Amino acid sequence: MDNYTQLVERISKASGLPIEDIDRRVEAKRAKLSGLVSKEGAAQIVAAELGINFEKERMKISEVVQGMKRVNVLGKIVNISPVRSYNKNGREGKVCNLLLADESSNVKVVLWDTNHISLIESGKLKQGDNAEISNAQIRNGEIHLSSFADIRISNEKVENVVTSKTFSERKISEAQPGQNLKTRAVIVQIFDPRYFEVCPECGKRAFEGECKIHGKVEPKKRALLNLVLDDGSESIRSVLFGEAINKLGFADEEIFLMEKFYEKKSFILGEEKYFFGIIKSNTLYNTNEFNVESIEDLNVDQLIKELEVKATTA
Repeated sequence: MDNYTQLVERISKASGLPIEDIDRRVEAKRAKLSGLVSKEGAAQIVAAELGINFEKERMKISEVVQGMKRVNVLGKIVNISPVRSYNKNGREGKVCNLLLADESSNVKVVLWDTNHISLIESGKLKQGDNAEISNAQIRNGEIHLSSFADIRISNEKVENVVTSKTFSERKISEAQPGQNLKTRAVIVQIFDPRYFEVCPECGKRAFEGECKIHGKVEPKKRALLNLVLDDGSESIRSVLFGEAINKLGFADEEIFLMEKFYEKKSFILGEEKYFFGIIKSNTLYNTNEFNVESIEDLNVDQLIKELEVKATTA
């Protein structure tokens, strides 16, 4: 069940209106706004017009959607990244990321407030703890905590948490920045690969054989590949690295030797596959991009079964 479906069910339960009625209102709202908002965004507007306020309700992680401003969730902290210091435009501060999970999904949580970060630094809040978050915001698919939000240890049990990344299957035209997307799409364009070098120790970019952390190194060559994917609703520029390029169908010798690349490219163009990754906003060109993390071939037998199920339930 995707985020939109869960949101509509919540609105239906709170308002007493049939799901079909909520769906119609959402589509009417999107049409009125010329499709400039996502289905989830339109559903939030419909909920507000019906006098439904989710701000005081605790939600499952899978139910939170882009644009929510006062989110309350409960989950288990399954990972904490090191606290980082930053200096941006003369403003110094700290930031810390953690991964919070419940039985429905997981989400990246970003802490900006020094009081929240001190809980991590002092060990009062650690990996494995159950944590309750309130009054947070959703930005780019992440939960962000400012000084107006709160995070604290909870004594409530959180079991059977989902620690693997979850992907929402939807049309490219409906995808929003920050969403983990699964889409069935056709490869309509493949650009020439671009190459760069990385440090063999840490994997970070190396320039002229030098790593900022490890100094002079014997760098490894890596490739970046841009595609254009189309799922019938819209096309999107997509970016692949490393193993994702191999899963597309290119062996290493076919990506680093242009003659072999062009030869293999002609066979891959036009193929249809499942693509998994995250939607990101390209602020330079004011467009969305799809960072592809994994690819799967179509299972024809499974597709036939799915079509048969849809035909019997229609």
